[in-house]
Amino acid sequence: MTIRLEEKKDWREVENLTREAFWNVYKPGCLEHYVLNRYRSNPDFIPELDYVMEEDGKIIGHVMFSKAEIVLDDGTKFPSWTFGPISIHPDYKRKGYGLKLLQYALDKARRMGIGLLCMEGNIDFYKHAGFDLASYFLAQELIPGYWSGREGTYCPPAGYFVADTDPAGFEAYEATFPAKEKAFLPGQLPQFCQSCGMPLTSEEDCGTNADGSINYDYCKYCYADGHFLQEMTMDQMIEHCAQFVDEVNKNMPKPMTRDEYKQMMYGFFPMLKRWRNK
Repeated sequence: MTIRLEEKKDWREVENLTREAFWNVYKPGCLEHYVLNRYRSNPDFIPELDYVMEEDGKIIGHVMFSKAEIVLDDGTKFPSWTFGPISIHPDYKRKGYGLKLLQYALDKARRMGIGLLCMEGNIDFYKHAGFDLASYFLAQELIPGYWSGREGTYCPPAGYFVADTDPAGFEAYEATFPAKEKAFLPGQLPQFCQSCGMPLTSEEDCGTNADGSINYDYCKYCYADGHFLQEMTMDQMIEHCAQFVDEVNKNMPKPMTRDEYKQMMYGFFPMLKRWRNK
């Protein structure tokens, strides 16, 4: 097993590896290979920490790093870093390769003077690489004292949302790969309509694209035949959804008032694909 810097000749192979590694893992299909494709020209990309892992001459793993930032409670921005996607070919998963690749890269990052890593991920895996839970994200101080107990909010780099901001570009890119079947599978992250926040648990909940295929981002009440069924602002959507608070309360441990439900939606909706950056 060897670990080396990625070269330009590896790009397509690594993107295909990333697609294979993430397909239907966290959601139906995946976006990570497009993130990687676009990130190499992003100024936040760190080429000195762009590694592939090989076994018997075959690339079986990859990890990349990016600049990021934390917004402190006083509004100032504090430099941090993040990593991912980190990919291991499905044939080599759960054999320790991912942890070896990550530990190698973390050591290189520490030697480069990178003081703090933040990311969103599974604590059950990343705790083995020294990460701790910090609010809703994971963090590891690579250089002792770099963070010094400050308080702030981690902001994932905008480059990680490129498939959302450029859906046409993603669809054109995805079409260059062999077709793969998307599916809802056990163990995936909870999926929500990226317009109204309704849980998506099966294809029957989903809307449809212009060609009649399943759209896994939006529910059937918001999206059909390739377009939104209601043209409205985020505020109007929240007002529309608030009328269903009694239905929502059937699945809540503590019932919410209409105003409490609206307040919750105002915290959640700006992260949904339809309303992000609007």
